[in-house]
Order: sequence, then C-alpha cells, then structure tokens
Amino acid sequence: MTAPTYYVTTPIYYVNDRPHIGHAYTTLAADVMARFKRLDGYDVYFLTGTDEHGQKIQRSAESKGITPQQFTDEVSAVFRALAEDFNFSNNDFIRTTETRHKLACMELWQRLESAGHIYLDKYAGWYAVSDEAFYDETELKEGPDGTKLAPTGKPVEWVEEESYFFRLSAFEDRLLDLYQNQPDFILPKGRRNEVISFVKGGLQDLSISRTTFDWGVPVPGNERHVMYVWLDALTNYLTATGWPDAAPRWPADMHLVGKDILRFHAIYWPAFLMGADLPLPGRVFAHGWWTNEGEKISKSLGNVIDPYELKATFGLDQTRYFLLREVPFGNDGDFRREAMVTRMNSDLANNLGNLAQRSLSMIAKSLDGQVPEATLTAEDEALISAAGAPLLNEVRGLLDVQSFNRALESVWAVISEANVYIDAQAPWTLKKTDPMRMASVLYTVIETVRRVTLILQPVMPESTAKLLDLVGQPTGKRDFNALEHRLVPGTPLPKPEGVFPRYVEADA
Repeated sequence: MTAPTYYVTTPIYYVNDRPHIGHAYTTLAADVMARFKRLDGYDVYFLTGTDEHGQKIQRSAESKGITPQQFTDEVSAVFRALAEDFNFSNNDFIRTTETRHKLACMELWQRLESAGHIYLDKYAGWYAVSDEAFYDETELKEGPDGTKLAPTGKPVEWVEEESYFFRLSAFEDRLLDLYQNQPDFILPKGRRNEVISFVKGGLQDLSISRTTFDWGVPVPGNERHVMYVWLDALTNYLTATGWPDAAPRWPADMHLVGKDILRFHAIYWPAFLMGADLPLPGRVFAHGWWTNEGEKISKSLGNVIDPYELKATFGLDQTRYFLLREVPFGNDGDFRREAMVTRMNSDLANNLGNLAQRSLSMIAKSLDGQVPEATLTAEDEALISAAGAPLLNEVRGLLDVQSFNRALESVWAVISEANVYIDAQAPWTLKKTDPMRMASVLYTVIETVRRVTLILQPVMPESTAKLLDLVGQPTGKRDFNALEHRLVPGTPLPKPEGVFPRYVEADA
C-alpha cells in the first residue's frame, strides 16, 4: 500500500539580512508538521530555501563591492546553517539562483504567455525596493519629512518603465470562488477575511518584469527584461517537485508564511497557477509576528531576537516548545524571558521531567531497574488509554489546522492527570505496604510517559529521543504505531537521568 503524501513549505527567505526569530518560527512550524506526518505514516516532502533575486539584492551587493552571486552565496549559506543548527528536517533547500529554478520560471512564463495572460505595456507607479512590491497611491503614508512611504513604512520611489503585465484583474471571480468553495484555503479566518476584502475591492493587472536592473531570471524572448521577483520566488514551490519535467509532489498541501506576504501567496500565486492550468495548493497559513518584552522588534531599537542566542541560553528543544506553546499560531506573540523560564521550569522540568524522573528513579532503586510487572486496575487503564489513541487523534486534528498551542495543551492535560495520579497513589508509601501495587503504579506512569513522549517527538526531537531511551522504547520503533504496543515487563532500563533541567537565572 502506497503511503499518502504530504508536501509542506516555508517561504523562501530573502537574503538581505541574518536569520531572526521570524525565520526560525516559520520553519519550526513546518518542521513540526513534517515530523508529525512522517510519524503518522506519510511520505513527507518539506521544502525551505532562499530568495536571491531582485533590485534590493543587487544594491546590497554593490554597496559591499561584490557581485550579487557572491553576496547571495554568503547569505544563503547562513540560512542553510540555521536549518541544520535548529534540527529542522527539510528534505530540500532551494535557491532561486539555481539552474533548475530558472528553467521552471521560464516554463511558467511561457505557459502564461501562451494562454494570453501576459501583455507588454508601460508601468508608472510607486515601488518600494525594500518590499519588492508596488503600491497604489491610496495605500501610501506620509513620512515625517514629507516623503511617501509604503504601508510597511518603507520608502517608495516613482518608477516608469516598459513592463510586462499579468492579467490579474481577470481572476477576481475565480479567486473569490476559490475562497468560498475552500474556506480553509486561507487560515486563520481573520486573514482569510482580509484577503477576500482586498480582492472584492478590485484587482489591478500586475507588473511582472523590470528593465532597470538585471539581477533576476531573464524573460524568455526578451532578455532586456527580468522577471518580477515575486513571480520568480513563488515558482520555487513548483521547481522543487521537479516541474516541469515531473511533478509527483505538486500541489503542496501547505504553504506556511508570515502575514506580511499573505497577499502574494493567497492572491498572486493561485492566479498564476490558474493561468497556467496547474493545481492549486491545499492551504496558505499566515502566522503573526513576535514582539520582544512588549516592544516592536527593530534594528534601531536593538531588540532583534537572535534564535541562536535563545538556543544557547535556554536550549534548542526548550525554545522550540516555548515558541509553539506560548501563543496561538496565527496570532502575534510577545517574547518575554520570564514566560520562557516559567514554561521551562513548570511545564518541562516539573510536570513532564519530574514525573519521569521520580518514577524511573523508584524503578531503579526498588525494582532492579526493569520495567515492572503490573496488575492494572480500571483507573490505571484509563490513564494509559488517555495517553494513547484518543490523545493522538486530538493532537492530529489540532495540528491539521495548525493549532500547535492547543495540541500541546491537550498533551499537558494528560501529563497533569498522570501527576495527580502518582501523587494520589503514592508509590513511595506503597513500597512498604503493598510492593505489588507500587510496581503497577510505576508501570502505569512510565507507560503513560512513553506514550505522551512519542506524541511530543515532532516538537522536541532531541529531548524525547533521550526520554524514550530511558523508558525502554526500541530505537527503530518510534512512529505512532508504537502507541499500540505496551512496555514489556522485565525489560532492563538505563540509569535514570534528568532530561529537562530547571533553568536558574545566572544573577539570581
């Protein structure tokens, strides 16, 4: 039987700066989806990469006295390292300067042109180099010195040049039908409503080529023009599947993006695909932005959150857990150091870590360090069962709508039940009064720990691997099918050790 497929993407990151918390956050969400689906029996393809063309890149390279290719080689390598250093499980890392990508862009262009969706005209309008986006006069704001600014606050400049246009205006009705017929095509719902409102306001044809610079994919048949960076960038999702030669993995099931680039993914991209008569992705999910201790993050304030600093200070899995547990995915979130420490010490060290540590320590001291023999009561069975198929089904349903925080809440609800259970059963007292019952209680706890740990693997892969070692789960049997098989009494267990240490501030 062929495994079902799942194809998830991050945006390709623009190589004009070092990676920050936003980059790590989006890729983390995609990584958790990919890992969960793999454990759930899917053939997964997880794509990330870098967006390397455009006027902004050309200007940045010139300012450093190097070629655009040298500039992008250097910065792209930093983003590739982020994926490795944060244990992201991407199958591919695409760069838009690769030959395979340029060929795919040219093929898409030719299909759109052959279908009558592209025409040559002149463009005159406001363009923000920093955003690589055009803006209508009505969208602009006035800066303190009277200059015109994009809605993002970036400066705009007046551009007049010959340009190819994509007939975006012809796709209004088809796009609105898409949003109506597939209500989950854009999530969360608030973002969906924004997109619908924008499209209903009327779409203008889109300028899709430039002649004022040459760092981009040449337009087929007219190499004075290079493709607009967003037509180029969005095509990466197709390129990585092997398209146009073969596209067994297209369409993507999920595009994960920041809310600032939702318009490109939820309007332009499906319109391009419709125009080329290609299948549409299953969903575009736009997450929110992080602030830092209540303040908007900006270079000028010096409060940019460096993911490497979080990893060095708090630990990789602790950081992964916090980012997905603290804030509903899709909402804006505020990073607060105090909240991070609380999550680490309360959820991880106390609730899960201490539950595992005290039960495994008792087994080591009182039961020869082996999985205990057990005679289980209805209460024992209820706890073990709660950590099995019902919990997996709940988590599966929540992750299918990218509700990471609620999925983790549901796991911690079972962990809390297990803590209440062990305190009520008091195996340390049973050791003297009823050793057989003590063994059954400890079996119940470590079997429950084993099950929740299996389900938590996508979020904290390194820590859960250690914890599964400690409870005796065979290394080759850690997908979700392992939930159906219980720990075997008599199995020797390694010496217990703490997996989630408490965090203590250095100056405390």
